[in-house]
Amino acid sequence: MQIALTPTAIEAFERYYQELVAWNERINLTSIVDYEEVQTKHFLDSLVSLPLLAEELGASLPLPSLRLLDVGTGAGFPGVPLKLASPALQLTLMDGTQKKIAFLEHLVKVLGLDGVTLVHGRAEELGRTPQHREQYDIVAARAVAPLNTLAEYLLPLVRKGGLAVFYKGPSAPQEFMEARRAIKVLGGEAVRLAPVEVPFLSERRFILLVKKIAATPSLYPRGQGLARKRPIA
Repeated sequence: MQIALTPTAIEAFERYYQELVAWNERINLTSIVDYEEVQTKHFLDSLVSLPLLAEELGASLPLPSLRLLDVGTGAGFPGVPLKLASPALQLTLMDGTQKKIAFLEHLVKVLGLDGVTLVHGRAEELGRTPQHREQYDIVAARAVAPLNTLAEYLLPLVRKGGLAVFYKGPSAPQEFMEARRAIKVLGGEAVRLAPVEVPFLSERRFILLVKKIAATPSLYPRGQGLARKRPIA
């Protein structure tokens, strides 16, 4: 993948795996616990966006000090792997489940990570607050919701000129067709839908990069789960 990792980062990934498996015995963080599968389906899968981000931003790897928000982070994917590979990132991890936030608090401490903020809450609520709305250079999400719903979660949080990063599987091209209007309404412009290869993984993966070109209308994000129940069509 042409991503150089320092010895410190490699050691941190190893510790991350150990903590993930240990905590997973107490709380449901992931169904993937096999050593090799975690490396490919969580760690490498999270890192696959890095070269595309660097290219789009005109930056080199590791990425510079940008504000990155990971929405629905769960056990820390993709945010923590991205932080380990690019330590200068100012990372915010957002999740609606307190137990997962507790795991992440522990993880950040044992890995000795600086510049990481944890937020317990839902994107459709936090996207309406001044401290989060249009405050981030990069907002990412992996395996959270269909694209036309996910766009309403992510784009209100991206600053004008920033990027939303959507990690998607084989259905990405079809989902993109269905989400094009939502992306436009929310102030975004798709700049790249790229098939990506995750080493040692046969399943198809895509990264969609959407640039924020206009402010999101004040109506969005809608509350009461409307983004999921009635996606912008």
